[in-house]
Parts: sequence; C-alpha cells; structure tokens
Amino acid sequence: MLPDLLDNLEFCSTNAQHQPVLQALVLIKSQMELRKPFFPEGVEIPLKGIVPANWMPLVVEDGKVHRIAYEICVLKTLREQLRCREIWVVGSRRYRNPEEDLPQDFEDRKEYYFAELDIPMDAKTFTASLREELTNHLKTLDEGISSNPKVKIVSKKDGHKISITPFEPQAEPENLATLKREITHRWSGTSLLDMLKETDLRTDFTRFIQSGTERSHMDKATLQRRLLLSLFGMGTNTGIKSMESLPDDDYKDLLYVRRRFISSEGLRQSIAQVVNATLAVRQPGIWGDATTACAADSKQFGAWDQNLLTEWHLRYGGRGVMVYWHVEKNATCIYSQFKRVSSSEAAAMIQGVLRHCTEMEVDRQFVDSHGQNAVAFAFCRLLGFDLMPRLKGINRQKLYKAESGQSFPNINAVIANKAINWELIEEQLDTMVKHAVALKMGMADAESLLRRFCRNNSQHPAYKALGELGKAIKTIFLCRYLNSEELRREIHEGLNVVESWNSTNGFIYYGKRGEISTNRKDHQEMGLLCLHLLQASMVYINTLMIQQVLKEPGWVERMTPRDLAALSPLITLHINPYGRFELDMEARLPLAA
Repeated sequence: MLPDLLDNLEFCSTNAQHQPVLQALVLIKSQMELRKPFFPEGVEIPLKGIVPANWMPLVVEDGKVHRIAYEICVLKTLREQLRCREIWVVGSRRYRNPEEDLPQDFEDRKEYYFAELDIPMDAKTFTASLREELTNHLKTLDEGISSNPKVKIVSKKDGHKISITPFEPQAEPENLATLKREITHRWSGTSLLDMLKETDLRTDFTRFIQSGTERSHMDKATLQRRLLLSLFGMGTNTGIKSMESLPDDDYKDLLYVRRRFISSEGLRQSIAQVVNATLAVRQPGIWGDATTACAADSKQFGAWDQNLLTEWHLRYGGRGVMVYWHVEKNATCIYSQFKRVSSSEAAAMIQGVLRHCTEMEVDRQFVDSHGQNAVAFAFCRLLGFDLMPRLKGINRQKLYKAESGQSFPNINAVIANKAINWELIEEQLDTMVKHAVALKMGMADAESLLRRFCRNNSQHPAYKALGELGKAIKTIFLCRYLNSEELRREIHEGLNVVESWNSTNGFIYYGKRGEISTNRKDHQEMGLLCLHLLQASMVYINTLMIQQVLKEPGWVERMTPRDLAALSPLITLHINPYGRFELDMEARLPLAA
C-alpha cells in the first residue's frame, strides 16, 4: 500500500524542524522500485529527528542504512507529526493545514475578536489580573487549610500529597419513594412510544424533520405517525422493521420515511425543541431556579467487530464507539455527540458547550478526570466559562505560584518550584485568542483544533503558552476546590446525574443487546440521536407527571428540602418500553383441531 499512498498524498509543512521528514518521504518514493535491503551509497539520507537513538543500531549497519527499518522510523515520525498537524495533507479535511481553521482577517478585526471574548487587548493587563487572582486564591488556601478538617497535606515516601476526606453519606429522602409509588399507580405501564407521541403533540418537534426535497405528497397525519414509529425503532435499536403495522405502515413505508426525512440536523433541532420545552415548563418551586451548570461524561456503546468504526477502549476494556453527553443538574441533556473511542474528551466537552442549540447558558462545566487537561483549562477561560473537574488523582496534583519569590508556609510542600511564565503568555496571547475565536465562531471543530496541541507537539510556542495559562487557571480551581466542600459536593452531584442518565440508556436502547450493527457513521449517529430524543421526551413527560402530583394539596408540604434536592425525572418504574402484553385465556390461535 505504501507506493500508492505516497503517489496520491502530498505532505507539507511550514516548520523547518520537520523538513527532514518531507525529504525522507521523497527519498523513499524515489527508491521504491529498487527493492534492495539497503539504500545505495552516495545517497543523502536524513537521520536526525527521524531515527531515535535506540533504533540507530537497527537502521545503520556497517555504514549502510537498512531500508525497511528506516521506512518504519519515517512513517512513525510522520504519524506523530500528522496527529499534531505540524505536517498536513493537501486536500484533506481531518489532516488539513491548521492555518485554514483560523480567522484569516484576525489582524484587521483584532479589536472585535478580543471584545467578543471579553479579553483586554493589552497582554500585561490580562496577565496582571490573573496574577492577582492566583495570588489571592493561594493566600486564602494557605490561611484556611490548617482549620479545614477535610483537607490535609500528608507526607508520603515519594513526597507530600494532598488528601481529601470522602463525603459523609447524605440522609435518605423521606418521601421520594412515596412519590414514585404514586406516579406508578397513576400511570402504570405507560408506553414509551406514547410518551414520544405526547411530547410531539405538545411541542411539535416533528416539524423540524423535513424532506430534503421541496415536494411531499404524504398527508401530515400519516407522515407524523410514520416518523414517530421510525424514531422509536431507531432510538430503541430494535429497528424499523419491528415497528411495521400492516396494512397502514409496512416496512417499505417506514424505510422510505427514514431515508427521505430523517437526518442528523433535523434530529438535533427536534432535541433542542424538546429540551427548551422542558426548561420552560419547569416550576421553580419544585426544581429550583434556572441553572447555568452542566455536567459532561462519555458512555461506551458496544459495536460489532465487523464495524469499521469500532475501536477497543483501554479504560473500559471493550470494543465499541462513544457518545459524549452534556446533562444539566435536573437530568435534561442539552447536547450529545458521537465520538471515536480514541478522540479527546476535553475537545468533546468544549464542542458541546459551544454548539448546543438550547436556551440554556453554560458558565460552569463539570467533567471527570479524563475531560480535563491544562490546555482545556486555558481554552475554557478564554471562552468565558469555568471548567470544574472531579479529579480522581487529587494526590498527584501540584499548585503553581505566580512569582518565584512567593512563599505560603502551609502549602509550600505541594507547590511546584517553577512559577508561571507570564512573559510567554503575553507573547502568545494573540495566537491563543485567534484559536479561541476559531472555536467560538465555528471555523473549526474542537477536536480538529485541539489536536494541534497534543503531547507530541510540546515544542510549539502556542502550546507552551496554553500550558502555562492552563496551570494558572487549574491552580485557581484547585484552591477553590480544596477550600469549599460545597463546591466539591456540587461537582459530584452534577456528575452523578450524568451517571444516572447513562444507566437509563440501557433501559431504552435495548435492541440487539444494545450493540450497534451498522457500518455507516451517519446511521450510527442518527440512531444515537434518536436515543437522545427518546430520553429527552421521557424526561419532559416525567417532569409534567411529577408536577401534576405535587401541585395537589398536601404533596408539596410533605416534600422536605432533601426530597426536592434528590428529585429527578429519570424514573422508569411506570414505563413499559417494549409494548403491551395482554393475556386472554379464552382466546385461541386459529389452528386446526
């Protein structure tokens, strides 16, 4: 395959450091027809920056360069530089020139772009405010840690570590079980398909699912019925073939509707319509005031081995694909995205905050340990919202001081020796803002842009500056996280809601044992968006059911603050997702005697 790839792909780079890789590719291409074990003598072969020291004995033998070993080193180096896009492919989308993702008129409209992000154009003003903020939070932590019984700095064999006492279990809600029994009694055996239908009748979300052509001769009632059946079949993973109800809606009719009307864009607009309706119908006395905090986490869905998009997940230990959910504290998912197992969760987190089409404004984003890194902290600050992770390895975290001469007696043991490099941040502020503008304006998706700042590109000056800015922002967050048990509990509660959302996926997405069988990425994405729509519809109807019960005299008075805090619309005891099963002992099958 290598000759065909080199003949059809054109690799480029503007960085002089990577020119030896391009020269090596030209050399390999020119020597491809010789098929000899060693390169001929007299040919200039670039080795520096391509062949690692531990590979040198395998590549160079008695002054000759072994061809196959050298090609492996070249391709390995090419892969690493393609991942961080220091080398790009002409005509590619995923591996395109990274400069194409950035605003080309940045110098002409710099003032507008800085104002859009609410960042001062003077770099020293920007860093001065950050220095003061960082120093104040470090002082507050230093003064309060000695009187904080839940946070300690303990001495270990490998140094001093931060230790946090686990939360004490909260009291069990007194009346939630009674409320759930009442809902189950009133709406026992409610069909999930009926919940989808009722949501559409109230919000009319199917009006966003339209044909790609101008004309459609199907009447509105028939189209609505067939759309709901198709959405239910795809969202439960049972398939539309199991939803046919002859003679009205056979398989060919439903297949026609799915192919002509259902698209990812239409499904996202329908989901946004249901989510906005849920946010609008909520009663503040029950659910509290409108929240601006959102939690995000990923969920792995199994996929067949034959699926070309299937990847093995090292952490979960299984094959499949991933869906990244953004769920607010009352269990309404505002955005979902289909992602590869190996793609960055931090990039998916930023993409969801910027691209959700609902009316909710996100200013705090809760994530797990895998959804954060220093670069993500920097970009979140530039984009105007706070990143708040639940850090699994809190004992491995280090704080960074603003100035080299600063001393904080009570926390010096967990402060890194090296201070923040503010000069580098000031030098690269324009470049960082340029990348943040590209994200906010939708000029590039987050994964494509953040791939440029992966660990293989640690020498990039913008990457270094983002790392320094991220260290400062992360230190500010850690000071707040260690000082406030309420903040730690809020983050945990938000992420627990996402875990509850993920557990409900198995209740709805039960067809084919919850495994994805199609090889087409667009069909995979539409199936998981249908799951999102079904789940959002269930949350909408459950919200109405809970409010109908609680508005009756006596119910609200019985609910304690702990009951209301633990109240969630993710209840399924009263729902039948499979269909209706009726047993008539008098009826017989029409068979011969």
